[in-house]
Amino acid sequence: MPEPEKNPERTKAQGALPYVPARGGIPALRRAAADCHGCPLYADATQVVFGAGPATARLMLVGEQPGDQEDRAGEPFVGPAGRLLRRALDEAGIDVEQAYLTNAVKHFKFAPVGEGRKRRIHKAPNLRELTACRPWLEAEVKRVDPELVVALGATAGKSLLGNSFKVSESRGALLSLPSGAELPMSADGKGEADGSRHLLATAHPSAVLRAKDRNEAFDGLVADLKVASRFLG
Repeated sequence: MPEPEKNPERTKAQGALPYVPARGGIPALRRAAADCHGCPLYADATQVVFGAGPATARLMLVGEQPGDQEDRAGEPFVGPAGRLLRRALDEAGIDVEQAYLTNAVKHFKFAPVGEGRKRRIHKAPNLRELTACRPWLEAEVKRVDPELVVALGATAGKSLLGNSFKVSESRGALLSLPSGAELPMSADGKGEADGSRHLLATAHPSAVLRAKDRNEAFDGLVADLKVASRFLG
């Protein structure tokens, strides 16, 4: 793992970048991420929650950030939203064991509430935190090199395609992702693409759990994932 920058202001501006190893595969990234202090979220989280799954997966699913159960277990998508996602993938004909699961932000952001302040409620990461953690996602996309990336929700979509991304405008459609190492960083989401890697956006499974009509929302998620299933053949 590279030594972090000695200049604290420069390191702060670069976020996770000084911690990302230039060489090595997913195991090397996971080891390095355990020591990441690229944004303040590491201080309160139990541990980093890095991606999991085959390092050569054709499909990568990207969520927002780990939740309470993921933070405690150190694995992505093991809580209620993760269980719903796995059920939706199964109904769409996708083997979750063949997919790489990760999040745009690797530490749990929360607000403690309730008696004894032991209950922890999810808080959405802000733009600074999302930008700081983006080098990890870029490195994962580069190392895994999936044919299709599924963005689960707006935060994942913005991390992958820029801050102007809206799930409502792109849901269920196959979009192109840049084929190079870096994902688009601009606010307009524009970037060079050659069509060799694609993105499909859908709702985050936690949004399905919050929906007034959960069955309808779940069916919509499955329908989007079936587009991914057909693409992968």
